[in-house]
Amino acid sequence: MWITPEEVLLANALWVSERANPFFILQRRKGHGKGGGITGLLVGTMDVVLDSSARVAPYRILHQTGDSQIFWSIACGSSRKEITEHWEWLETNLLQTLSIFDNDEDITTFVKGKISGIIAEENKSKAAQEDEDSGKFREAEQKMRKLFGMPGEEKLVNYYSCSYWKGRVPRQGWVYLSVNHLCFYSFLLGKEVTLVVQWTEVTRLEKNATLVFPESVRVSTRHTEHYFSMFLNINDTFKLMEQLATIAMRQLLDNEGFAADRTLPKACKTLKNVSALKRDLDARAKNERYRALFRLTPDERLDGHTDCTLWTPFAKMHIVGQLFVSNNYICFCSREEDLCQLIIPLREVSIVEKADSSSVLPCPVSISTKNKMTFLFANLKDRDFLVQRISDFLQRTPDKLWGDSHPLALSGYSVSPSPTTTPLSSSLPTPTGAGGEPSQGRHYSPSLPTATQGLLRIYQKDDPEDHGPKATKEKMKEESWNIHFFEFGRGVCMYRTSKTRELVLNGIPESLRGELWLLFSGAQNEMATHPGYYAELVEQAMGRCTLATEEIERDLHRSMPEHHAFQNEMGIAALRRVLTAYACRNPGIGYCQAMNIVTSVLLLYCTEEEAFWLLVALCERMLPDYYNTRVVGALVDQGVFEELTRECLPLLYEHMQELGVISTISLSWFLTLFLSVMPFDSAVLLVDCFFYEGIKVIFQVALAVLHANMDTLLGCTDEGEAMTILGRYLDNVVNKQTVSPPIPHLHALLTSGDEPPPEIDVFQLIKSSYDKFGSLRADVIEQMRFKQRLKVIQSLEDTAKRSVVRAIMTDSAFSIEELEELYVLFKAKHIMSCYWGASCTAAERHDPSLPYLEQYRIDLEQFCQLFGALGTWLCGTHTVTLAARHFRLLDSNKDGLINFKEFVTGLSGMYHGDMTEKLKLLYKLHLPPALCPEEAESALEAAQFFTDDDSPQGEEMNEAGEASGSGDAEKKEVKDYKYYLRMWAKEKEPKIETIKDLPRMNQEQFIELCKTLYNMFSEDPLEQELYHAIATVASLLLRIGEVGKKFTNNGAKKPTDTTNTQAPTLAAELPQPEKEESNGESSSGQSLVCKALAEAQLETPPQQTSDEEVKDDTSVSSYSMVSTGSLQCEDIADDTVLIGCAGDQQRRGSTLDGDWSITFEQVLASMLTEPPLVDYFEKKGDIQARMATCKMQRGVERQVSSSSDHELAQLST
Repeated sequence: MWITPEEVLLANALWVSERANPFFILQRRKGHGKGGGITGLLVGTMDVVLDSSARVAPYRILHQTGDSQIFWSIACGSSRKEITEHWEWLETNLLQTLSIFDNDEDITTFVKGKISGIIAEENKSKAAQEDEDSGKFREAEQKMRKLFGMPGEEKLVNYYSCSYWKGRVPRQGWVYLSVNHLCFYSFLLGKEVTLVVQWTEVTRLEKNATLVFPESVRVSTRHTEHYFSMFLNINDTFKLMEQLATIAMRQLLDNEGFAADRTLPKACKTLKNVSALKRDLDARAKNERYRALFRLTPDERLDGHTDCTLWTPFAKMHIVGQLFVSNNYICFCSREEDLCQLIIPLREVSIVEKADSSSVLPCPVSISTKNKMTFLFANLKDRDFLVQRISDFLQRTPDKLWGDSHPLALSGYSVSPSPTTTPLSSSLPTPTGAGGEPSQGRHYSPSLPTATQGLLRIYQKDDPEDHGPKATKEKMKEESWNIHFFEFGRGVCMYRTSKTRELVLNGIPESLRGELWLLFSGAQNEMATHPGYYAELVEQAMGRCTLATEEIERDLHRSMPEHHAFQNEMGIAALRRVLTAYACRNPGIGYCQAMNIVTSVLLLYCTEEEAFWLLVALCERMLPDYYNTRVVGALVDQGVFEELTRECLPLLYEHMQELGVISTISLSWFLTLFLSVMPFDSAVLLVDCFFYEGIKVIFQVALAVLHANMDTLLGCTDEGEAMTILGRYLDNVVNKQTVSPPIPHLHALLTSGDEPPPEIDVFQLIKSSYDKFGSLRADVIEQMRFKQRLKVIQSLEDTAKRSVVRAIMTDSAFSIEELEELYVLFKAKHIMSCYWGASCTAAERHDPSLPYLEQYRIDLEQFCQLFGALGTWLCGTHTVTLAARHFRLLDSNKDGLINFKEFVTGLSGMYHGDMTEKLKLLYKLHLPPALCPEEAESALEAAQFFTDDDSPQGEEMNEAGEASGSGDAEKKEVKDYKYYLRMWAKEKEPKIETIKDLPRMNQEQFIELCKTLYNMFSEDPLEQELYHAIATVASLLLRIGEVGKKFTNNGAKKPTDTTNTQAPTLAAELPQPEKEESNGESSSGQSLVCKALAEAQLETPPQQTSDEEVKDDTSVSSYSMVSTGSLQCEDIADDTVLIGCAGDQQRRGSTLDGDWSITFEQVLASMLTEPPLVDYFEKKGDIQARMATCKMQRGVERQVSSSSDHELAQLST
């Protein structure tokens, strides 16, 4: 490629000149190509270690003038072909022009300007993202693609110098981290190491330090482990690896490929060796941490953060921390944990202004909200820029979220109409009534009782007021919270401090529970920014009938049936609306068991809309992936819990693992947040803590439960005994401060013994969990989750593979190991389509609701690749055509995709069928629908002809006539249910296809069959015998077709044309063989086939007389032969010789013989007469060897792509 001219002082150092003229020199790097010796090995090693561009571009062109010692590098190339094209362009376009100049400086200036102009033209067509990357990084990306054979769609994220441990020997080189692969390359003194690992194959990724591998990164797959060390910044490298592995796991889970963030703002300057993708991933990581810290919505994007101080009126002091600004929020977090946290939605802001600066309060900014709260931030480094950014975001806030006044008008900024912001609810279709007008309140309206208050308040308002000690305690809690609101504020802008956590741990009063759940979970912000969304969603969802709605209806009456709020239609209807609305909002989750239990508790304390948004916060943010079809999130946290048990309770962990208890108990604990295993009044206190602290509370309490029962559990001998002990313990966790009437716990009623166990105070349990296990941190849990997520998802993939193999092994002759290998290859093609482009989206190819063996699907292009690698009928250039026919035959629903079961069915016929099965498959590949109309124009007419000939309609008419003649008595006969059951069972029975069910084959389809057979035999060692055999069979079948034609026409003779007595001669359209034989055996074999096809006709072709015709006749084997009476003009290839051409007029008027046809029985019988054909089709294929070759194909491609021209020449010889 052309490069910006750079000065070169030593032109011949480490380079060899190959061509030269007065103005340019073409050079090759020493050690590349032929020769080189020890110097070449040293140069190659140095290029790899120092990341020299000469490794990817071993050729270059220099510009020089006269006797000048200064050279200019103007072009480089990765291959001799590329650099030669540049050299020839220079000689053609510049050499004569440069000879006119008198001054060497003018020549150099002209050349530099010309090359710069060429580069500028090339850059115009490049994508904007590539322009952001530095030249050094683009060079590294090109090097990666060349070394590892990656396509242009594979994007490099970053690359690092490191050592790869191969055995006990470290190999210094470079690791390349792309979106979908981890690659390593090393070249030291002639020893080359190349490694490629797909991120989707990684089962374990961890950073460790041992004596053997000091501070290394271990990358594990199912079959091997790789160690990398000697990183300059191992933490940065490992974080990027974690991100890329997480993206790959998300791809396996949701079947979604990686999409770069196009809205990412451009960097102020091009960063050296930092790609736009690396900036994108860094921004994503910061956004995720920011959203998790403040419980914000998934679309919130961090704009920036800065150090500052916040004046806290409750403590009368300035607190040091960080200020975060995003598109909808201003947030603050103290440097000291739990000291103070603040969230200010921009919709609540009324004034933003710069306060007077002083030595005590430097650079302050005051922010006031609508509820009369003022926040004072100081010690801001760039106050003007910060205020401007906040003002920009305020201006973009939709008008409908403001009250009577706009904050910019109050703060002195000019207000322009804000851009139209489409709320989430507008994406839903508006429900309409019969008259076309929006229907009001068909299923949900603000007048419903559950739309204004929680179910608990509805059912307690008629109860007499309680003045007992419990009620007094409850009022004291309410008063404590009121004091807290007065001191720290109320609503979303409340200061959150350690005092807030203390109040939560002491229990939230029932009257405030719904409000505070919304506040702490972040659901209140989402509900405020999407008004009316829930109502529209209910109207849209309630009319649907899906798998999710059926499951919801089945579980409605199982949701807290012991609570009186769900023993009537009001509570059941509210629960139905919330669950159905969420299933409509998130079809990926739909509905999962345990959602009904959690949602019913939410409805007790919240309105319907509030419960809906709390459910959104739970499923999509606080408990990620918990409620999808495979409960991946719960399984991940189960693994985290096991790891925490091993660290905190090692003795108990070993015993529990032997019993297999942990995996059994933890799933129900986490999925329902203890609501299904603990009395309601006690479990709801854990939910209070969960909404404030997150998942760490659930882990703490679970560990506390195991610790409290440690001695008893260590004495257990089986799983059932341990489960009973834990069940009875949780049943007796009581809340002695509750004011609600006791709700019987069904599990407790079933498991209570004769002697009631001691009661456990839930407040003591929570306090104990904080005392013993309160050191758990959210970032540590996330790190554990990442490690477990790799293990869980790969384990689920292995389970899916085993399920597929079990389901399909009875219908396939392949062994279990072969089916597993085929599944891996098939799935790899599907996954590759997700990130390297395809004709349809990945979501269209993957349907999680289907059985495992039908979930992954591939299109025609990917099937052709697998067919070429695994198929036994390889026909050279004709292989793609045959693969396309095979694909159309397997694609039963005509959606352009086939699943794994269909794929194995197609391969099984080629590998394990007997001769009849293989020939039947080959026969069907040359009939519709496999043979498309473009390949055979008369296929449709032929099919119609044979349908008419078989007269199925006539049979139906005869049956109808017989039925009508049976009399009125039969018509009135009433069939009993057994008759209809028998008929239904008969319809459901799979119809076994016999050879008699196959339709007849017409003339053009037979030509295509002969063409396929010829190409199929061209690579076989016994091709001459097979050519002779197929020539005999073709001749026989052509005569059979001619004889059959007479019977088809009932012996009637067709009138003949007296002016044209020469009957057309038929020969198969046979392509030129792909490999030429020096002894002419192949040519003679083909001639035999052509001769046999020609002799099968009634007339012989006319003799050729001229020398030119004789010459053509002798070389006929290198052309395809076809009669003028058999194919239309557009079907004849350029290299086709027409046999039986009496003249141009006859050629133009030629048509196919529509009466000629043969059956499969005739084809089979004819084939059985030739032993070479019988041996060929009875031969068993070795799919193991082909699968091994398919696995090595990527390595071979990489090896060839990185070989020099000289090496390729040696390989070819």
